[in-house]
Amino acid sequence: MTPADVVIENARVLTMDGQYPRAEAVAIQGQRILAIGSRDDIAGLVGPGTRRIDAGGCTVLPGLVESHMHLFSGAFGLRLLQLDGVSGLAAVRDQLRAYAAANPSEGLLLCKGAGYALFGEGIATTRQLLDEALPDRPVLVMAMDHHTAWANTVALDRAGLLHGRDMPVGNEVVMAADGTATGELCEFSAYDPVMQLRTSGGRERLGLIGAEPDPTLTAAQRDDDLQVLREGLKYCASFGFTSIHNMDGNFYQLDLLRTLEDRGELTARVEVPFHLTPEMPLSMLKEASRMHADYRSDRLRSGRVKMFMDGVIDSGTGALIDDYAGRPGWRGDPLHSAERFNAACVDADARGLQISVHAIGDAAVRRVLDGYEAARNANGPRDSRHRIEHIELAHPDDLHRFKDLGVIASMQPPHPPGAMDFPLEPWCGNVGEARWPYAFPLARLRADGVPIAFSSDWSVSDIDPMRGAKAAMTRKRWSDACPDNRSTLHQTLHAYTAGGAYAGFDEERLGMLKAGMLADVVVMDHDLEAMAPEALDQARAAVTICDGAIVWEA
Repeated sequence: MTPADVVIENARVLTMDGQYPRAEAVAIQGQRILAIGSRDDIAGLVGPGTRRIDAGGCTVLPGLVESHMHLFSGAFGLRLLQLDGVSGLAAVRDQLRAYAAANPSEGLLLCKGAGYALFGEGIATTRQLLDEALPDRPVLVMAMDHHTAWANTVALDRAGLLHGRDMPVGNEVVMAADGTATGELCEFSAYDPVMQLRTSGGRERLGLIGAEPDPTLTAAQRDDDLQVLREGLKYCASFGFTSIHNMDGNFYQLDLLRTLEDRGELTARVEVPFHLTPEMPLSMLKEASRMHADYRSDRLRSGRVKMFMDGVIDSGTGALIDDYAGRPGWRGDPLHSAERFNAACVDADARGLQISVHAIGDAAVRRVLDGYEAARNANGPRDSRHRIEHIELAHPDDLHRFKDLGVIASMQPPHPPGAMDFPLEPWCGNVGEARWPYAFPLARLRADGVPIAFSSDWSVSDIDPMRGAKAAMTRKRWSDACPDNRSTLHQTLHAYTAGGAYAGFDEERLGMLKAGMLADVVVMDHDLEAMAPEALDQARAAVTICDGAIVWEA
């Protein structure tokens, strides 16, 4: 037999293969796994040219799958001011003024990761407070969830929002009693006019609104965007990710990624959807089919339609079946009518496309399930693997429908308030204690046999999968009425590997370590099974291999 190109030995291999779940060594030849077995089994495959990687008794896994993330905007965000953990006027002022001094020619100072209590508990973030921090340069501060932003006066004025503007359903420029904007901008359409003040023109977020950049884009700007993606892919590889399901998209992103692929610089498998926004006519779905036809290589493909059904519960833009706690009469607005959404699902499903929909509130989740049911009734059952992204709240009457309809639950362990970086409020207060037992209902979905895929929603949450694993395993109940939604280590790792591969129709080639599968492998720097769940965030990838090639080495 031809010797292996790479052998990983002295390892604790978790294969995710139910028939052969553990091993000590992995042999790779070309782009595929040659063999899995004991150290003695694999020793005979070592030749004079074999690269031998000593795992040092640490865990080896299939390459991790990031099942829900925003690659371009997340990578661009690495260059921006991060405000997570910053609180109070003095701290905000110091951060903003240093950022402004370091970026004298930037048209909009964009900040990310802010909490809803940026200026202190119980203090609303306003343009006036941002003016006190920095009055003379346009500033936009993005909430951690990316569904709310706050702008100072000069930014609102230059964007034409200071005196308000009509917005699509579910989007709002919040107004004060004096007829001027407070500075709070709810959802993408509300803060997009401010984003356009960026020197970049805001093109790093164009995929979120399904738009393409200005045709006058220069070669230098395009080269800079290629570098942004290189930086993002390297960052992903450093955590062990070899597959990425992007959650926003346009032809521009696909063109950039194809350029990297042609240059041999695409270090992960990336899937990019067509983003159907509420403003688009359904005839635009033909563009989704064109994306699917034009991009279907081994490393880069399209074949999915992404939609948003609501916003987020924290800001009151999530769609609920019953009133928000403490806000009689307010339930939030779904972004698509039932009739339009059902028609979109029927059309996309008939085209053979997968559908994934952001649905946070229980009314949004129900409407998405109704749409998937309409597609099945119209087109007949098929292995569609349509997805619901997030599922922060589900009505108990709807939980059984996931399994019945073959829906993938795409969930993020960092998202439950209190599990990682998100505070308990305002989420828990807006939902109300009576609905807490139906929040992020992982245990019930898993018990029903619903396929689970884990991810981060980067850059909304920290991309680190080991922080996510810790959050999944240590998640606390908010009351005695809440079920135990914690995951075991194996359940967690399965959802980051085989679960993600299944969500992407890749289970025949990815997501487990087995002879003949593609050689996407991550060698961790710890034995994960020997670690306490509370310590998992200390682990990280030591070596990341995609298609048999080492793309990251610590």
